Amino acid sequence: MKKSFYSKLIALGSIILLPMSCINNDDLLNNPNSIPESGIVPPTLILNRITSHLVMPEEFFFDQAHRQNQYFVSNYSYYWGTNFYNWTNSENQYSLLLYANRLEEQNEKSTNANDKAYYAALSKFFKAYSFIWLSQRVGDIPMKEAGDSKNLRPKYDTQEEVYVHSLQLLEEANELLNNLPVEIQNRVADASGDIFHLTYLQWQKVINSFHLRTLISLSKRADDTPELKVKETFAKIINNPQDYPLQGSNKDNMSYVFNQDHNPNPIFRKRAYTYGANISKTILDLTTSSLDPRTYAFATPAPAKYNTEGLDVADFKAYVGVSTNTGQAEIFATTDTEGIATNDRGPYSYMNYKRYLSSQDGSNSEPYTVIGYSELCFNIAEAINRGWISGDANQWYLNGIKESLELFGLKDGQSFSIGDRTGGDLGEVNINVDQFLNHKNVAYKGNNSQGLEQIIQQKYIAFFCNSGFEAFYNWRRTGFPKFEEGGVGIGTATNKIPLRWMYPQGEITYNSENYLQAIQRQYNGSDGTFDKMWLIK
Repeated sequence: MKKSFYSKLIALGSIILLPMSCINNDDLLNNPNSIPESGIVPPTLILNRITSHLVMPEEFFFDQAHRQNQYFVSNYSYYWGTNFYNWTNSENQYSLLLYANRLEEQNEKSTNANDKAYYAALSKFFKAYSFIWLSQRVGDIPMKEAGDSKNLRPKYDTQEEVYVHSLQLLEEANELLNNLPVEIQNRVADASGDIFHLTYLQWQKVINSFHLRTLISLSKRADDTPELKVKETFAKIINNPQDYPLQGSNKDNMSYVFNQDHNPNPIFRKRAYTYGANISKTILDLTTSSLDPRTYAFATPAPAKYNTEGLDVADFKAYVGVSTNTGQAEIFATTDTEGIATNDRGPYSYMNYKRYLSSQDGSNSEPYTVIGYSELCFNIAEAINRGWISGDANQWYLNGIKESLELFGLKDGQSFSIGDRTGGDLGEVNINVDQFLNHKNVAYKGNNSQGLEQIIQQKYIAFFCNSGFEAFYNWRRTGFPKFEEGGVGIGTATNKIPLRWMYPQGEITYNSENYLQAIQRQYNGSDGTFDKMWLIK
């Protein structure tokens, strides 16, 4: 019986193998769904991949970037992470560069002149974005030789070279878009491939606004590095609006809009654990001390203030932030963890559940802004304050504040609903914008160091849980606003905030010779997180 069974099995195997032996190996290797090397990949597919990955996961609402921008403080590490600044190896955006190169390659095969100019401009912008994204985190990076699949050990360019080249890419991108016919400027450029749904003209405005962001970030190098032409280029863009159109309202914002089916709000899954996220003392001290109505949008009142002390939910003294200096265990010991919010007695404000966690598609909150008009207003105000350009810094400063208020849906005289940490109703407050704008802390103090501090502080508030690490970069560059540091909650050996990330592990492992040369040139051979890069020296 056993022999008979194996005989039958061998015979069955022969029957199965017989027709297989007639199949050509090439037929097995060819994927009928793939596009041959000589074929054309629709640029919309490549653009969709680029735009959907432009924002890193750590940069979204209430994620790592915004703990370290000191907008919120986690008291529960399992769901909300730790508050430590114990940075190690940086991520990178070289995949963005890779796909920008592919977009450029496929675009060369296009026969439509307008599409060709549009995609060529975007590829230049994405390249500049990827270079700047990494360089401002680590310093010198591979740039000129990066993205070449035949060169796995690209040499490093200095940070100065990175910025010179990136500024040139942004200049070229604007020039390409300037050549598009006027009649198509207000057409949505690529509805199927661009998740930001921007028109040709809006893309050009975004690129030029990013250009100004980049120039402002170079403020420490504006006087000692003539190759950058920081002041001259800023003035050229501002003084030539026909050639360099800029964002004109929040409608021109580059915003990542969530939807329920394909890219839901990533924090929605944490809605049952709202007790884990308190709003930071850094931002609430700024907003409550100036009677800023955005306080109501960011935060809930602290339960101890309304449940124990009996303060009205409209009273700004009811909104209390927790210091990033405080150890996480100490914060958690005072946290309300019961499901019934009426029993809450916690001393600190929580994130606004109604705004950020009540809708899976994020429709109750502001959209996630990547590059926005409010920031542009503050950048122009800063340039005037520094004497780079002429103009009314106060007006641009006020424009930035007003546009931020609009983005958060706040209008003078409006009745605004206040909720507790689980979204329960606590009452209504009346929004008083005039009281806020006329407050002594907000009224512009002139083109001096005090005025500069006000501009950066208001830009910081406008950046709330948006724009990646821009709030941190502005603090690192200017010292404003004053971040909480020195306590055990910071988590570094000195309890001070680091100034940079270490290089990506892939560079250390696979490009070690060039990596070692780069850290020797910049940081005396140490890839430390407290070393000052050229950008901020």
